[in-house]
Amino acid sequence: MELTPPPKGLGGFTLAEVLITLTIIGIVAAITLPSLLVNVNDKAWNAQRKALYARMSQAIGEMDSVAGYGTNDGEITDKNDTTIKSSSAESFIIDGLSKVYRVQNVCNKNNLTACGLPDEILTMQGNAVKFPKTLYEMYNNKNNQVPDTDVAAFETVNGESIAVYYNPFCESHANIDNYYTARIACANMVYDLNGLKGPNETGKDIGFMTVFYRTNSVVTAPNPFPSDAGSSLKSYSDDGNDAASACIKQGDNARIPDKDELASMYLNNKITGPYSPYYWSGSVITPGETGTAWHVNFNVGYRYIRSRTKESYSVRCVKR
Repeated sequence: MELTPPPKGLGGFTLAEVLITLTIIGIVAAITLPSLLVNVNDKAWNAQRKALYARMSQAIGEMDSVAGYGTNDGEITDKNDTTIKSSSAESFIIDGLSKVYRVQNVCNKNNLTACGLPDEILTMQGNAVKFPKTLYEMYNNKNNQVPDTDVAAFETVNGESIAVYYNPFCESHANIDNYYTARIACANMVYDLNGLKGPNETGKDIGFMTVFYRTNSVVTAPNPFPSDAGSSLKSYSDDGNDAASACIKQGDNARIPDKDELASMYLNNKITGPYSPYYWSGSVITPGETGTAWHVNFNVGYRYIRSRTKESYSVRCVKR
């Protein structure tokens, strides 16, 4: 039987056409795939971050006390001539936190990598900093308001690595309108959600939590944006040109931090990167045009109450 050739226009693709199409698909995939992977990682890290925060908040709430661990037979002396152990963070983990939280593989400052923590951390601007080994290194030794204890670390059963900077003499909220935030920080924690895998960058797999107040403790875990949403802003403004509105304008995922979140951001600026000198919080004392609100001086870590309309400061938003 004689075969009839196919009609014109119904033939297949040529090899060149197939190769060109595959090349285009490869180029598009190479461009879009990295951003898709970043979005997937960000969502996974954000979910893990929130779960860790929930577990740690519950655990801290179940502890009898967050202060006083490692204060006997000390090796160093604080500003009140009270001797404490430089390893008091280990005491906090072993004698306190582990009673209410599943802790494993506790490490001292000399073997943090054995607990899955990197030697270096990238700030939110991509600059590399050495992992702080003492509380003074973490807080940049500002004003010597806290004893210089060594860092300690542990791993969780969920795979997170957590470093703890500890002040056994932390104080509760002072009934005054200004005080050092470092003095009310009992335990500051830097966590790595995926161990040594990377990218080891603050705001991605690296984050931080702070336990404030000796009594009625509060755990806060802000995830700040890498840059300010505005400067020279009031805390209150009729025309919407204020700190809280600047965060709203930054996006649905942004909000102004409260006074404890802002204090935590100050204490961890070693790993987040540089800040402006003064910031508004969203913690309002008295509302309205004649009201007052809390702000933090990032030069020294002081927390003040200021007029909502007379003072102009910056705002650094946090992610929801």
